[in-house]
Amino acid sequence: MTISKITFSKTTFALVAAALVTAVSAPALAQNAATPWELKPDTGYAYDKEGKTFSYKMGTSNAGELLKGAKKVPKGTLFFIGQNGQLYMRSGAYLEGDGKFKFGSN
Repeated sequence: MTISKITFSKTTFALVAAALVTAVSAPALAQNAATPWELKPDTGYAYDKEGKTFSYKMGTSNAGELLKGAKKVPKGTLFFIGQNGQLYMRSGAYLEGDGKFKFGSN
């Protein structure tokens, strides 16, 4: 499958979703440590209808087409996997005044 087969609105969401799924599985996040995502240039990330994640090597020949219909992810957006395994996103505060994660354990 090539990146051009992924629809644009799903591509944007999939990029963030795949990064989130990777980050959520990291042991550091399980311990409530703030860990930056490591997204690679020229790579597309997908979260498919079955909840599986994929990465695709992207080229630049159709970059303009890829950006059509794509949306920027707003700053201050939190992504997480719910207890049901579904990927969610939430805009709004997710840190306490002291910088601790608002939804952490205890």
